[in-house]
Amino acid sequence: MLKLIPAASGGNDIRNIIFDFGGVICNIDVRLSELKFRELGFKGFNPSYSIEEGEDVFRRLEGGKISIPGFFEILKKQLKPGVTDNEILDAWNAMILDIPPRRVRLLEEVKKSYRIFILSNSNEIHYNKYLGDFSHRYGYSSFTDLFEKTWFSFRIHLQKPSKEIFDYVIANGALSPSETLFIDDSVQHTASAATVGLKTYHLNPPEEITQIFE
Repeated sequence: MLKLIPAASGGNDIRNIIFDFGGVICNIDVRLSELKFRELGFKGFNPSYSIEEGEDVFRRLEGGKISIPGFFEILKKQLKPGVTDNEILDAWNAMILDIPPRRVRLLEEVKKSYRIFILSNSNEIHYNKYLGDFSHRYGYSSFTDLFEKTWFSFRIHLQKPSKEIFDYVIANGALSPSETLFIDDSVQHTASAATVGLKTYHLNPPEEITQIFE
């Protein structure tokens, strides 16, 4: 059975592992969406998903604060006349790449030794995209067929790096923080997780999760 390498476990008795999704399990390239949106006339999009005016529409979608039609309506005001919902959908999904087989097979093995979870800042559009791909390629009808629980920001209306989201997953998953490892590719997120007592591992691409188990 696979076990965490000492550098990842920190010498602690880890029983639970929470994985970030984008950049950890699923490959993403935000620049591809940036290019697509620029083609549609949106000059305010950048790799942090930010826009200049008001509360960030991308963060609002990620937090489940606006609907998909509402998202399209807001963006159309920033784009060239005549841009369709499908064009926006294609541009937004362009960043979603693949979930490599080696990572899925790893997770299947890791599950034999640990309770495993997903905690992701994600939105309904991306969720539908990568769940469809995941189901088609690997035969899982949902992520909870593989993971004990999944926490996606658009569903729970909390977002990393807030302390509240980590308090929530600890309570909802009935987790002991000292026995729980959180793996994320954002230092900001792992730093926040550490403040509530979770053990953390910053995955630094091109490093990937297949390298932290033995």
